[in-house]
Amino acid sequence: MVRSTLDPAPGHATRRPRAARRRRSVLQSIIQVLGELLITAGIVLLLFVGWELWWTNIDSGIKQEQALEQFFADAPAIDSGLEATDDVEVRDFGEPVVLSPTDLEGTFGVVYIPRFGAEYSRPVSAGVGTDVLDNLGLGHYPGTGAPGEVGNFALAGHRQTHGQVLDQIHTLVPGDRIYVQTRDGFYTYVFRNTEIVLPDRADVIAPVPTDPAAEPVDRILTLTSCNPRFGAQERIIAYSVMESWRPSDAGPPPEIAEQVARAAGQG
Repeated sequence: MVRSTLDPAPGHATRRPRAARRRRSVLQSIIQVLGELLITAGIVLLLFVGWELWWTNIDSGIKQEQALEQFFADAPAIDSGLEATDDVEVRDFGEPVVLSPTDLEGTFGVVYIPRFGAEYSRPVSAGVGTDVLDNLGLGHYPGTGAPGEVGNFALAGHRQTHGQVLDQIHTLVPGDRIYVQTRDGFYTYVFRNTEIVLPDRADVIAPVPTDPAAEPVDRILTLTSCNPRFGAQERIIAYSVMESWRPSDAGPPPEIAEQVARAAGQG
């Protein structure tokens, strides 16, 4: 019998299915490898998020406690209960003592914000680099004022990681008090308002916030942090104005007497 030229050669019909199977096998292997890589990447990402949102807070919390211990070890002894039953009226202790620029080094203060909880006490250290903000809580912008000084005492802190020192900054309401303790005494600031700005707005830490050319007359405390809570596209700025001050030997303001005792390891 004569074979038609259109008939497949012997074995040709079987080669096509085998080639197709090989291609499918290679494709399946590639898909499998890509799937495993994506799963691995997802696990790594989850571990990173866990490290950022969990472990950095624990690690920073330990270092902040150590910084507080060192601050209180060097600070004058304070009877935190001395003024706990004092009259409600704000006593006038005259002009506040202001730290000199050479004293604005290391951990030089503690911030108490009752709005953030009865346990809230965070160290204040010089600088706003990662060595400070990632480990020591609140950082003081170099070149800005000291606590109680006419001008702008400006601080920065993380919101969701590395101790979450300003996680609740958005909950402040006008009239809330923010207390700053140094070795000289306690400075009471009253919160006024918040502002959302872009990250390049350095004028918010000027002596007169947002108006660098103006001459300061108020004693201002400015807190800065990232915004929104899980992002960094903006900055949230909280402004407060000083209301009063009291020296260390007068004891802490009654509202934070227990907080001071706990921070100092006495409560």
